[in-house]
Amino acid sequence: MSRRKSSTRGFKRTASVLSEQIRRVGESRGFAVSRLLTHWAEIAGANMAEIARPVKITYGRGGFGATLTVLTTGPHAPMLEMQKEQLRKKVNGVYGYNAISRVRITQTAPTGFAEGQALFAPAPPAPTPPPDPEILKQAKQRAHAVQNDDLRAALERLGRNVLSKSKL
Repeated sequence: MSRRKSSTRGFKRTASVLSEQIRRVGESRGFAVSRLLTHWAEIAGANMAEIARPVKITYGRGGFGATLTVLTTGPHAPMLEMQKEQLRKKVNGVYGYNAISRVRITQTAPTGFAEGQALFAPAPPAPTPPPDPEILKQAKQRAHAVQNDDLRAALERLGRNVLSKSKL
């Protein structure tokens, strides 16, 4: 019977190498289940994950009745306040029992110290105005002699960008 050769060639998955360190750091911050940190968007939902992040979990004296502290910005706090009970139920679903008895919301400015930075999702890109038809025509004329279609298209885009910038 021949032994199956490993396809990993001695390499390990990052998750298996770092799982112990992540768990230790998570537990020191109050996260006994690191999945709460790593899968926050799935647990809380995409809409809530855009406006809030879990900061810490503090346990009561008996180990039960933990408080989940969630970070958000000022404008989102009232909306999050109304959804605290739903969030508590979702998080307890991850734990498998009623571990979180209270959700506390903390607010911060959009920028601050390393722990207080509350920029949760990147801002959508600003809409770009449509290019001037004259600029499109000039770019097409200048790249017309190029035989390769891909290169010609790339040169037309470059020409549009250069000619648009010079008008500003």
